[in-house]
Amino acid sequence: MSDADAATPQAEPPAPESGPGDAPPRRKRGIRRRPDLSVLEERIGHRFADRDLLVQALTHVSATNGRGSYQRLEFLGDRVLGLAVADGLYNALPGADEGDLSRRLSSLVRRESCAMVANAWEVGPHLNLGGGEVHGGGRRNSAILADVCEAILGAIFLDAGYGAAKAVIDRAFEADRQTEGTRSRDPKSALQEWAQAQGWPTPTYMVVERAGPDHAPQFRIEARVTGVAPGIGIGGSKRLAEQMAARALLVREGLWTGDEPGEQPE
Repeated sequence: MSDADAATPQAEPPAPESGPGDAPPRRKRGIRRRPDLSVLEERIGHRFADRDLLVQALTHVSATNGRGSYQRLEFLGDRVLGLAVADGLYNALPGADEGDLSRRLSSLVRRESCAMVANAWEVGPHLNLGGGEVHGGGRRNSAILADVCEAILGAIFLDAGYGAAKAVIDRAFEADRQTEGTRSRDPKSALQEWAQAQGWPTPTYMVVERAGPDHAPQFRIEARVTGVAPGIGIGGSKRLAEQMAARALLVREGLWTGDEPGEQPE
């Protein structure tokens, strides 16, 4: 071997190509694959051009350092929701005065309504929460779900404008809009009356899950009626969860003409 040859570094042998039977390379620890949000977008009825907006709308402050959570989007979405519903009422009720419109707006835009919409969209599994909120039942927390519903509406507004946000709002809140003004019964009473009219036994309510700490429990309850699939409701009290379960069953059967349940005393 010459001195020139000795001074020349030897090339590294090429890495062997992986064959069809080889295991795929491991992902590095600490790197989480972004969840596929396509199914959630389908439920919402809006395909995001900027999906980062949707991810932010699903991110609770407990999962951030104070920035990048849904709080600012929630602020915006609350105003977009109010405007869209007021817009619809103004055009649908040309003879209503300001006081009537205000009462109807307050009846339609409620925290319970937003939480129910978020439940219908099934956003819980997609939420980005801190560990404490996860263990505390945050994915089923009605307050968080209501916030996220408004944040998603704010995200749609930024992503595609008022028209796109209003279209989603009109679809999501249509059942409440149609029955507003004819509401005189709570869902449990309406369900009981319907069951009795069919000659069936009185509906029963079963607690199927209790989550969260003692000071902030979350109940998952089934409303059961002979001959139909149960309705499922989630709430911070048994009474609220029962009302939501009864309402879910009635909505599914096309029978609901009542108000959203509230945290009223027994």
